[in-house]
Amino acid sequence: MKRMHVHVAVENLQHSIGFYSALFDAQPAVVKTDYAKWMLDDPRVNFAISTRGRAPGLDHLGIQVEDKAELQEVYARLSKAGGTVIEQGETACCYAKSEKSWIDDPAGIAWETFHTTGENTEYGDGTGEREARVANAKSCCAPAPPVPASAATACCK
Repeated sequence: MKRMHVHVAVENLQHSIGFYSALFDAQPAVVKTDYAKWMLDDPRVNFAISTRGRAPGLDHLGIQVEDKAELQEVYARLSKAGGTVIEQGETACCYAKSEKSWIDDPAGIAWETFHTTGENTEYGDGTGEREARVANAKSCCAPAPPVPASAATACCK
């Protein structure tokens, strides 16, 4: 059975652990000095937070699978989705050993698909992820289009 994965970059890990523990009514399954993860069954999600140097907010989304057959199924879906698939392969990241691939959705949000094969004593240097995400990066040279005032919601005015 597949599990949704959400990774959020945070500024204050302890404060965020308190917030998400209350929200999920559960303590994290993994807590490190720079990382925490909840493996929830309701909703079925692998929710992770870290202070790994990215701007606070949504870092990436993903689909975690339980075996190689499911991984191949999800990899086939990536090809159908369009875009550039970056096959990272075997890696150590987020205190786990995994096999993974990456793709950006049409809005530029990074998605990883992965099968976790074991634990790792270190977070990992992120080399494979960084290479995959840099290879998948959109052009930074064009300015973002302005948002018309009529499109702004009450919270954004």
